[in-house]
Parts: sequence; structure tokens; C-alpha cells
Amino acid sequence: MTGQTTPTAGPQEAGATDRPGLVMEGVGLRHGDGAETVQALDDVDLVVRPGELAAIVGPSGAGKSSLLAVAGGLARPDQGTVTLAGVDLTAAGGRARAKLRREHVGFVFQSGNLIPALSAVDQLRLPMRFRPRRARSGRDPLALLEDVGMAGKADRRPHQLSGGERQRVGIARALVTEPSVLLVDEPTAALDRARSHEIVRLLAREAGQYGVAAIMVTHDHDVLEHCDTVYEMIDGRLTALA
Repeated sequence: MTGQTTPTAGPQEAGATDRPGLVMEGVGLRHGDGAETVQALDDVDLVVRPGELAAIVGPSGAGKSSLLAVAGGLARPDQGTVTLAGVDLTAAGGRARAKLRREHVGFVFQSGNLIPALSAVDQLRLPMRFRPRRARSGRDPLALLEDVGMAGKADRRPHQLSGGERQRVGIARALVTEPSVLLVDEPTAALDRARSHEIVRLLAREAGQYGVAAIMVTHDHDVLEHCDTVYEMIDGRLTALA
């Protein structure tokens, strides 16, 4: 963990600087109306560079999920700007935001969130079918499964995989379209300590190797040593930890 210092360069970080990461400036987001209004995000500033894994910790209800939603273009902030892959998300219309999500954002959910009927390799092939013709070609699904240590179980379905294996497939699926930004929600929630460290080390390695700006929301302080930067969110406000 390096706090606010410059993160250690990933294996291919020099080649990743041509792909902008994520910049949030003065972002605010409110939920509800009148007396029921909740300030989910309060003047949030965040920069995640290509090749960097940033962790966000904090209590439940602090605004971490709202931050991921805004960062991924799923929610529009009430104030401030969000720049993803060099494009201002806050100025983009609904179709443009959907296009940016499809082409530049990878999501990793708790427990992998895999489709029960599909094999591991087909989990990766499916997102490629929805890519526009002019988009980047993406990574080879079988090669990517090998990269995350799952080549030997490419034909297995989710119920035939352990929790850690499902998360590995989920990470590979998020990376197969070559996203600029990777958003990870509680990837270790259902894993034991050893598997938790394994998964976060994998996230850090993949982010560094492929120049992806990665944000991980977690309650697991044990894995923060593998992250380049760590932030704490309380009542919608984001603070960098030393």
C-alpha cells in the first residue's frame, strides 16, 4: 500500500499511458427529495491512472456503491465532472454513456455474477458478441483464461467452480473487451483469507499488465497491501489514506 504516493509502475505501464484512466472532479450525488434527501457523494475528487489499482474502504451506506455507479456511467452526478477514457461522461447523453460503458468499462461483481448455463470460456465470448464492428478486437478468451489460471477449467460451468475460481472467471470476463476502467465490487466477500489475497493480487497484476485504471470497493482491510492507493469514504466524502 502506497497511500497518496505515486504507484509502482506495472509491467506495461509505459505503453498504457496513451489510454486515459478515470478522473472525477467535485462530484456530488443526492438520493431522494426534500427531507429524505441523502448526500451520497459530497465533492468527490478522484484520479485513477492506467495500471493503478485503487481501493475504497468505508462503512456500509457511506457512498461506495454510488461512486462505482457514477464512475461507470450508470448514474449521472448532480454536480462535478467524470472523465472516462478521455470523454466527459457528465456531458454525454444516454446513448453515448451506454457506448462508453460497453467499450471502456469492465465490471466485476461479488461472487463473479456468472451466467449459470455458460461454461467459463463462453462467459468471456458472450460480451464480444455485443461489441460494435469498429471497436477494439478484444483479447482471446482462452488466452485470458490461461492468464488468470483457469485454462484447465474453460469448459466448466459456474456450479462446478469454487468461489475463487468464479471470481477469476469474472475478472477475465471484465477484461476480455480491453476496458480502460475496471470497477470491482467486494470481490473477496465470499472468500477465505488466502483466496482473498490471491484474487486482489490478480487484480493488481492484471491492471498493471494491461494498463487498466481499476477501482475496488472492499470491506477487507487485509488485502489493501496489494493496492497502489487506498481511500476511505465516510458520509459521501472521499479521503486518501497515508
